[in-house]
Amino acid sequence: MKPEKELLESIWESSREHLSPESADIDLVQLDNQLSSIFTSGSSYFFIIGFDDMQLKHVSPSVRNVLGMDPEQMALQDILDRIHPEDFEFVTHAEKAAFDLIFARIPIEKRKNYKVSYCFRCKTADGSYQLFNHQAMILAADSAGRLIKSLCVHTSIEHLTAQNNHRISLIGMSEEPSFLNLDVFQVNQPKAISGPNFSEREIEIIRLMSRGMTSRDIAEVLCIAPNTVKNHRKNILNKSGCKNAGELITRCITDGLL
Repeated sequence: MKPEKELLESIWESSREHLSPESADIDLVQLDNQLSSIFTSGSSYFFIIGFDDMQLKHVSPSVRNVLGMDPEQMALQDILDRIHPEDFEFVTHAEKAAFDLIFARIPIEKRKNYKVSYCFRCKTADGSYQLFNHQAMILAADSAGRLIKSLCVHTSIEHLTAQNNHRISLIGMSEEPSFLNLDVFQVNQPKAISGPNFSEREIEIIRLMSRGMTSRDIAEVLCIAPNTVKNHRKNILNKSGCKNAGELITRCITDGLL
């Protein structure tokens, strides 16, 4: 094993106090609900990892097309082997930052309402490296709040940007506050929530915009007037400081907001 991979695994080992030795079955309805809160804008696959033995418990069939791997035979090491060597240091620090954010800032009862997001380059089925957005959220925890299983989704965003912002975000769902676009080396500093504070309606509209919908299309889906959508879009761009929808969507994905 390369030293970089040993360093990454040392982060998980040093965080053993946050990992539970217990195992747990996953409710498929719960899994569907969790997946519905994960945004994917391109080719993607997901997997469930169990922290009692650091093994993959389920891998989506789509990994065949994305990584060219057999989901039945795939192991965590296979994912590590495909991370770009130059991104290993960042991924290592991002994983440590994720533990620091969740266990230092988020109460036990609210941890399932958060997802971690950052980006890294990964080797795909055709042998090329593409920028992927990594999103992870807790599926099961024990009574002490230690992790049992997590859901991870990897989505290629190469069609949107090839530039990694080397930041991590902790996204609050169910109206929980978010910690956006944080430097992985400074997550322990008492910094206020960063990034534009979009309302739930604005986030709904951003999601629909990301699917290529026009203001009229969005108005029909949300049962509101087209002019209302246009006003929301104007406010969204003003809040974000973006010049157009393309720049907005790219920023929201790389910052982890979507």
